[in-house]
Amino acid sequence: QVQLVESGGGLVQAGDSLRLSCAASGRSFSTYRLGWFRQAPGKEREFVAALSRSAGVKYVADSVKGRFTISRDNAKNTVYLEMNSLKPDDTAVYYCAAAEAEGPFSIRTRDYDYWGQGTQVTVSL
Repeated sequence: QVQLVESGGGLVQAGDSLRLSCAASGRSFSTYRLGWFRQAPGKEREFVAALSRSAGVKYVADSVKGRFTISRDNAKNTVYLEMNSLKPDDTAVYYCAAAEAEGPFSIRTRDYDYWGQGTQVTVSL
């Protein structure tokens, strides 16, 4: 089992950058596939980015491609989401998630077993 705690959210202006971090407890962090999702008010939780256990395979949603980068540091039990050129549409609560199952990555919420509590990102004009 793993516990996830996000940090790094905040209020920024359009065009700014933020780096979200997600620290995990437990000794098997490197065995989990990881992902970032977000949920805006009144909307369903949506996929943002995911990567494999070794970080050799990464995938980001089209809406953030070229602006967001996902990475992980297994030595620090941490996954990151680097967000550049932020837009008001990026405003949401951002969640990190971990999956135990085999496979390179997943974009489906139901494939993830553990979730953090979320961190708010607000982008103003």
